[in-house]
Amino acid sequence: MTAVLELTWDRVDFERGQINLRTGEGQRKGRAIVPMTESLRVALLEARNAALSDYVVEWAGGPVKSIKKSFKVAAGDAGLSEVSPHVLRHTAAVHMAEAGIPMDEIAQYLGHSDSRITASTYARYSPEHLRKVASALEFG
Repeated sequence: MTAVLELTWDRVDFERGQINLRTGEGQRKGRAIVPMTESLRVALLEARNAALSDYVVEWAGGPVKSIKKSFKVAAGDAGLSEVSPHVLRHTAAVHMAEAGIPMDEIAQYLGHSDSRITASTYARYSPEHLRKVASALEFG
């Protein structure tokens, strides 16, 4: 969440279609350079044309410090309870794993420095997870 709130327009590369979530300032957590989906690109271009500040997420021309209240309201309006930005991040990683995306690529997308952490959390969602184990039960 912090990476998005700190994101400035100079790190949104429309030509290459990618977003640099790294700030370059001694970060505590790994942050990735991620590709934009086409729908995100369209939304960001529209937002850029209406921008009043250097921040991608802004309110009244200044940076937004927290989205906790608004996120809770939006989640409630969508009929989702107990949902947080972290849950959405986790859900995205699960969808990637279910789509068969390699763990090292998911790790890179999430900004994990060690893909073993990613694999220990998300490997069970991969369609190939336990396939070898299941094949041991084939008889004949």
